[in-house]
Amino acid sequence: MSRTGHDRTGRCHAAGPSTPITTAIFVGDFAMPRGRAFRTHTHPVHQLAWAAKGLLRVRTERGTWLLPPSLALWIPAGLPHATGAEGDTVMRSPYVDPTHCPADSLWTEPTVLAVGPLPRALIDHLVRDDLPTDARSRAEAVLLDVLRPVPVATVSVSEPRDPRARRVARTLAEDPADDRTLEAWGSEVGLSERALARLFVTETGLAFGQWRKRLRMRAAMPLLAEGLPVEAVARRVGYASASSFVAAFHRVVGLTPRQYFPVREE
Repeated sequence: MSRTGHDRTGRCHAAGPSTPITTAIFVGDFAMPRGRAFRTHTHPVHQLAWAAKGLLRVRTERGTWLLPPSLALWIPAGLPHATGAEGDTVMRSPYVDPTHCPADSLWTEPTVLAVGPLPRALIDHLVRDDLPTDARSRAEAVLLDVLRPVPVATVSVSEPRDPRARRVARTLAEDPADDRTLEAWGSEVGLSERALARLFVTETGLAFGQWRKRLRMRAAMPLLAEGLPVEAVARRVGYASASSFVAAFHRVVGLTPRQYFPVREE
């Protein structure tokens, strides 16, 4: 596969117009300091968005995912997406040529995949550009064979358009631990509890309680990625105990915090 990167507009480009595609997978290696982002762009190839270090944010029209090194997002060819670094991140991202990819390895929607020790070692192995063709082909085939989906939900939350509901949303985004009731928020912005509840459902697609839980999980992920204790993270995002936070995280995200951010032995 030809080498792939990003220009200043964030759009994918090849290393050269005449570069031949000779392999199924090319692994792009990008150092991304905190706050670095590639604006919405597409690729003519499939991408496995993966961070070898740090926390990678990927946004598509289907949702937003925050990905530690234990997880990656399969992005089908042609799907618009934007990537960013929530912390100092190294994105080591395989790009897969659809013409070389076995049909049973294709996902047609963004799909979260587990990156355990074997996929990680294979990706690191495929970064090399001095592999013999037959050795590279074997490693590519094994990588595609061992990728497995995991039941992780998006943590995206839409901001309401109505200025009163948006005021509530932005205040909570700044302080997820604010535990005021919907009735109290209604009094704050001049709406009845019922009217504010309707606005959240209509404009975000989520009931207020669901919206706030998802917002809290999104706020918790960078803190967990930094290695903060679960108890401290729970308090910062509005939970009285670690156990209640862990239960909520599992309900919203699909995994426990420890499953999502496993402790990696160096």
